[in-house]
Amino acid sequence: MEVEIQTFIKVWFTAVAALMYCYYIATRLPGGATRLLSLLPVFYLFTVLPLHLSSLHLGALTIFYLVWLGNFKLLLFSFEQGPLSSTPPLSLLHFISIALLPIKTKQSVSNSKVNKPVVFALKVALLAIIVRIYAYREYIHPYIILALYCCHVYLGVELVLAITAVPVRAILGLDLEPQFNEPYLATSLQDFWGRRWNLMVTSILRPT
Repeated sequence: MEVEIQTFIKVWFTAVAALMYCYYIATRLPGGATRLLSLLPVFYLFTVLPLHLSSLHLGALTIFYLVWLGNFKLLLFSFEQGPLSSTPPLSLLHFISIALLPIKTKQSVSNSKVNKPVVFALKVALLAIIVRIYAYREYIHPYIILALYCCHVYLGVELVLAITAVPVRAILGLDLEPQFNEPYLATSLQDFWGRRWNLMVTSILRPT
């Protein structure tokens, strides 16, 4: 596990270095085909970097942040669109943070729902119980395991984002975009998929 954490740190340092190139070099190029060509190596790098990780949790998190959010935001940036193309220009710290994290860039007053300590603790406990149940998977029906896996994904992402939001809010004064909107309260498949689940994907995919 120690080697995996070291690899995880190297992957993210490499990603930050690539974004420094985007900030200092690609930004000076005119938006359009020229800037897009200059960013092709970064697209490739962000796509292959997660392959160095074997851990499901660290690998899935890195894939989501680099392959999905990072690449799509840089694609918009190639054509002077999206959150990375800002007037006035972003600082380096804000550029890197917004490129790699699901951050809200335009908000005057934070209206995001803050996880209450009791709810947060409950979600941590549920995730721990689910991970523990996996040890007895041979005695459990596959459909139940599948349902537990769905809960695992939901709780894992919720907790990672809640933890990430604390330093982002303290250092940058910004909030993370919500990933979910209480998906267990969905009244239909359309309500679940269109309004309650994976909201970050929708918010970046639509403009791209």
